[in-house]
Amino acid sequence: MNSSPGNRRTGLSADETAQLVELAGRVRRHVLRCVHAVGSGHVGGPLSVADILVVLYFRELRLDPARPRWEDRDRLVFSKGHAAAALYATLAERGYFPVNELTTFDEIGSRLQAHPDMTALPALDMSTGSLGQGLSVGVGMALAARTLGADWRTYVVLGDGESQEGQVWEASFVAARYGLDNLCAILDWNGLQQYGWRRAGRPVTERMNPIENPVARWESIGWRAIELDGHDPRALAAGLDEARATAGRPTILVARTVKGKGVSFMEGDYRWHAGQVTNDDLRRALAELGG
Repeated sequence: MNSSPGNRRTGLSADETAQLVELAGRVRRHVLRCVHAVGSGHVGGPLSVADILVVLYFRELRLDPARPRWEDRDRLVFSKGHAAAALYATLAERGYFPVNELTTFDEIGSRLQAHPDMTALPALDMSTGSLGQGLSVGVGMALAARTLGADWRTYVVLGDGESQEGQVWEASFVAARYGLDNLCAILDWNGLQQYGWRRAGRPVTERMNPIENPVARWESIGWRAIELDGHDPRALAAGLDEARATAGRPTILVARTVKGKGVSFMEGDYRWHAGQVTNDDLRRALAELGG
């Protein structure tokens, strides 16, 4: 897989696909152990975004874990920062820090806080967690690369819940206006947020779904929008290949995912957006994930 700086890949072999699937499983197991150890935390979102992160860090991004501040690295802004457990697990598996450091997740003094802090962990390109701000930062990074004449690319991972923030759409207009074809957003479209989407028969405290047709919405702004299966490494890799080949406009991958992916009693249940993973929950979930 993409192990050397400057290597740009296309396509995935069967063996590479299998490796990525296994890595995503390990990331999900790390997430569950992290949240279980600290007593509470976000679960559903980290499980839905695991495949996306694994494909980005192990196949797509030009990077070097030994040089986390390498000037020619690709940049990644993890805008849905509340799903940080999946990001940390992926970074650990990629070699940015020892896997056993994951046991410090959300502890006082740890580099692995509940929301990513770039001042604590050099592997991060941006501190995130204030939802809706990540795409604006990504636009700035993409503009900077163009101004510098650099060929590194910028990637932004968005949540569908945070797409209710107006700043996301303001940034999307700017990106399209400047034709930032070195910018790729990935929408973790799991269809749920903390309180779910409002539907008939559900409590009025639930929120309205603002992105019922995200492909059409992003295309109307001037982006190239590609809908795909966010749990299929080959589909993700192909979409990222298309994004790199697109000229004159930014690209967004609308990745259909399942909140709580991989754990049957968590899948598609907004109540697992965040919460406590009990000993029994952990045992059952790890058994399903092969751990």
